[in-house]
Amino acid sequence: MGHEYVPEIATSRDGKEYEVQGWQGDFYGGKLGFWLFMLTEVMMFGAMFLTLTYYFTLHHADFINASASLNRYLGGFNTVVLLISALTMGLGLLKMRSGDVKGAKLMIWATILLAIVFLGVKAVEWTAEYNHGVFLGLDALQSGNAHSKAFGEILFFGMYFTMTGLHGFHIIIGIGLMIWLIKRINANKVTPGHHILHWNIALYWDLVHLIWVFVFPYFYMIGAGDVTGGVTHGH
Repeated sequence: MGHEYVPEIATSRDGKEYEVQGWQGDFYGGKLGFWLFMLTEVMMFGAMFLTLTYYFTLHHADFINASASLNRYLGGFNTVVLLISALTMGLGLLKMRSGDVKGAKLMIWATILLAIVFLGVKAVEWTAEYNHGVFLGLDALQSGNAHSKAFGEILFFGMYFTMTGLHGFHIIIGIGLMIWLIKRINANKVTPGHHILHWNIALYWDLVHLIWVFVFPYFYMIGAGDVTGGVTHGH
């Protein structure tokens, strides 16, 4: 099967066809535009991490106590899953650049599978937390009632569910982008000679896994000092 690039075609009102000169033919312009988008993502998550750090200094003991209740085994497992997925995504891009389109698609599918595993583990973790009464909207995370946690713990879990939820949303977007990428490859819209889309989606996935590399120690490891041979307070 050949992989000759098929350009985008636009049709005018009088039926004439024109080749679209878009981002697929502008490798450096496409990279620059996506880096600007990535900058907005870094600023958004960076602001959240700064907020988290600020409140950690104000409610040190509550944050450590709340962190100790998270399941570090599941969090650690998901960290490994995302690191491996970054590897498969990177290998897929290398295979595309070297002309191995079939191998590139195989690596993209492997990345999608690992992303689904990540979401599945996260769903199990959130379900366990909900069953323990720790979830947004439940009494434990509402101030002013008999079941309320300490104010610092409410802040911690509020940030935890917000940031891990937003990160999970980025994972879902990434899965959609990778499926779209495979469709574009199958249609010869992305080829070894025109792979800026593949490059940018691999860059997006790098950001997704990089954010988690910071999320894991911030939320799961600051309370690890309470562990003596396992998850002492984990669910």
